Amino acid sequence: MLGKDSPGTFDTHPARIEKEGNGLETAVNKFRMAAYLWQSFTAEQMLRHKFGRRTFRFEEEWTSGTANHRDREKGRQRSEAKINIIRSDKTVAELRDLNMAQQHKSANDKDGLFEVAMEAVRQHFNPRPGQHLYVTVLLMDAHWDASQKILAGHAALGGGSGEMHLSIFGSHCLYSYPSSLEEVVPAFTDCTPTDTNYLANDNNEAGSSWEAANIGIGAHLHEVGHLFGCPHQESGIMLRDYVVFNRSFIAREAYSTRSKCKGGLCLVSDECEWHRLDALRFRAHAAFRTPNDPPQHADASIQAYPSENGNILVVAPSGVAFIEIFAEGDDVCHTWLEWPDTNGAGRQVSIAEADLRAKIPQAKRKGKIRLSIKSHAGGSAEVDDVKQFISKESCVKLEGGGHAFRGMRLGHSSMDGSQSHEVVFDSAINSKRTLSRVTVYHGMAVDGLQFTYDDGSSQLFGKKGGKPEGDTVELGKHMAGHVVSKY
Repeated sequence: MLGKDSPGTFDTHPARIEKEGNGLETAVNKFRMAAYLWQSFTAEQMLRHKFGRRTFRFEEEWTSGTANHRDREKGRQRSEAKINIIRSDKTVAELRDLNMAQQHKSANDKDGLFEVAMEAVRQHFNPRPGQHLYVTVLLMDAHWDASQKILAGHAALGGGSGEMHLSIFGSHCLYSYPSSLEEVVPAFTDCTPTDTNYLANDNNEAGSSWEAANIGIGAHLHEVGHLFGCPHQESGIMLRDYVVFNRSFIAREAYSTRSKCKGGLCLVSDECEWHRLDALRFRAHAAFRTPNDPPQHADASIQAYPSENGNILVVAPSGVAFIEIFAEGDDVCHTWLEWPDTNGAGRQVSIAEADLRAKIPQAKRKGKIRLSIKSHAGGSAEVDDVKQFISKESCVKLEGGGHAFRGMRLGHSSMDGSQSHEVVFDSAINSKRTLSRVTVYHGMAVDGLQFTYDDGSSQLFGKKGGKPEGDTVELGKHMAGHVVSKY
């Protein structure tokens, strides 16, 4: 992405301008090669996690090959990853001023550059309703101001909402990237010192060219991880292990100005990685599917219910993939449970509180435990406090002497006038009564559900908002039995 008046150049040393240039064509070649390194690194990591050599794919175009020197020399055409050139409606000065305001915390919108990029991408691709876009953006106009020692026009962010998934990163390290396969090893072993008269030394971690390549390519991949829904982790790319990203592509490491280490042999154990939890997320993500994968389950939902003897019953039609366990005070996940995606394993899982507490350190076992539950179809659900979730407050005594348990709360109650509703199905108390019809009242969202029984009586969950008559869902007897079952 460039400002509307951008000359289309990136920061580099004068000697490099003479050698390879710093224009848009060079930027495209380097950015494409960085993307291929992300792709190959991820495929190798997924293989090591026993998920096969799967990775994300790129939109491609038929163009003059740039990924190797032979194609360039012979003008050979290939299908290669497409780099879209997007001009923002803001000038370079406006983009940099916006970024500077963010850094000084004086902007109204703390994610200003991210929102500008989001809008520019949305206008460029004009996605159809329901179409998910996964886009990572290189901010071409990032610039190191040597006089003020400030990096302007750069932001490292990733995420998104709804159907738009975006990450952004500046071009201040682009000069150090390889632009073809033949340049990968030289780029990751180039010890040329970073001249801060022209180039940024990112937090003093990019003191040489190869270290700048690590920071640029690796930190941008970190934001791509956020784009795919990965949070920060205890290790790996989603921490800051990308400072050794080079080790997956070379046999021996050069001298490091960051660690003051003379380098040496690059062993597998010394490489950075995608954390196991990242790999589990990727395994369920639509962007990582392979042609041999069975069709993904249409229902990604997850429900959790407190049950007898202090257990939690987790139900997911596609199967429970993994459960992250957070002890009190944990910012990242240190322990988890996982289930394989084979033969419908994990569709109904019972978990005991004692087993969860046994998984966390002794010093934290008496504190609050939070769960983040993921399904094989990519769904997610949260249990904020396990002890409270399974406490006596979750149990309701029924008229006939039996017990019912409160399920997970639906909705966020964030709208004005929101009210809490609880329903115990009449059919759970009177076994002779059968649920026959569900009426859904909705506008842009669900306002209420009305459950009607075979004797004409009904129960309302929520309100009769939206469409006056609602939409009716007829349930067969076999489905009704599932709806009224209790735990």
